[in-house]
Amino acid sequence: MKFTELNIITPILKAIEEANYLEPTEIQKQSIPIILEGNDIIGCAQTGTGKTASFAIPLLQNLTENPTKTKGIRTLIITPTRELALQINDNFKLYGKYLPLKHLAIFGGVNQKPQIATIKNGVDILIATPGRLLDLIGQGYIKLHHLEILVLDEADRMLDMGFVNDIKKILKIIPEKRQTLFFSATMPKPIRKFAHSVLNHPKEVNVTPVSSTAETVEQFVYYIEKDQKVALLTNVLKDNPDQRTLIFTRTKHGANRLVRSLDKVKISAAAIHGDKSQNARQRALNDFKDEKIKVLIATDIAARGIDINQLPFVINYELPNVAETYVHRIGRTGRAGKEGKAISFCAPDEKGDLINIEKLIGIRLNVIKTPKLEVKKTSQNRNHQQKDKKVSPKKNNNFNKRKRD
Repeated sequence: MKFTELNIITPILKAIEEANYLEPTEIQKQSIPIILEGNDIIGCAQTGTGKTASFAIPLLQNLTENPTKTKGIRTLIITPTRELALQINDNFKLYGKYLPLKHLAIFGGVNQKPQIATIKNGVDILIATPGRLLDLIGQGYIKLHHLEILVLDEADRMLDMGFVNDIKKILKIIPEKRQTLFFSATMPKPIRKFAHSVLNHPKEVNVTPVSSTAETVEQFVYYIEKDQKVALLTNVLKDNPDQRTLIFTRTKHGANRLVRSLDKVKISAAAIHGDKSQNARQRALNDFKDEKIKVLIATDIAARGIDINQLPFVINYELPNVAETYVHRIGRTGRAGKEGKAISFCAPDEKGDLINIEKLIGIRLNVIKTPKLEVKKTSQNRNHQQKDKKVSPKKNNNFNKRKRD
């Protein structure tokens, strides 16, 4: 199927062609006609499936074909993170370049004055994180009386991050008569129940369930002692110096510590996480996209908005506690039909997490033999080893308990 078969208007088709997108993805094939018809929708699709375009394209078309004399925000898109808000805004800029519609992304962590100035000049499509949205509503800068379309994107992540009360506050002040689009990477019972409480007779689209990983991604694992991880990572990165690599850590402090460790071995890297300012996060992301730096270290929430088509490597420096998170992580590579490689480092106390991941995705990761590594004993390493020794009995007990269960 081609985009031309989806009854998309000429200005949007022209923008799609200029972006060199020839065929719609599965989520786009199924969602675009439903949204163009004005239906509510529940879309379940994992990261990297083209989900953003599946609602951006038909929204732009519906707003264009149904102009209104009333000034005000006509579409509101709520999303959990700043990075994702910017990514969605970029999509509207790309597909709406030949349309007169105005769009804006608002989020916290930056000066609100430029955002307010743009809102005062008129905005058709507002992309917002819940906190900044409620803040500007409270200050009287945002009115949603004329809202026609509401999009809740990455709904599972928003609820995980504790935004459910914020969403409920927003739902109380927007028109009941509206088109609502609900997108989520996972659809457990609480998410589904919440979706049906805000939607009106929705159509449902399910594409590539979260338990599956893209066939274009090769998946490998190293079994490694915790104090050897930096040395192993150094080897892997130096073997692939020209490849952009996204590395995941569990914590913000772990990300910062890893940047410092790589700097000592002359590998330039940047970290993005919740404690970084918005400007610092965006600068690091732009440098990574522009290949000014080859290595980006991220926590899971911060990485949710990263959308880079040709990203060859993802490394799980630390395995996630939640198996589904592994699927989201490695979904950053192997996109748009390109091949990618996902490498995981598994320490002894992470074997339980690996078992859960392999159970979820239904395959065993290919084991790579760990090379001989030189580990320099630093005071920092010794401190971490002592901390690990203090907590390891508890972790081992949990692992043994999981095995018996």
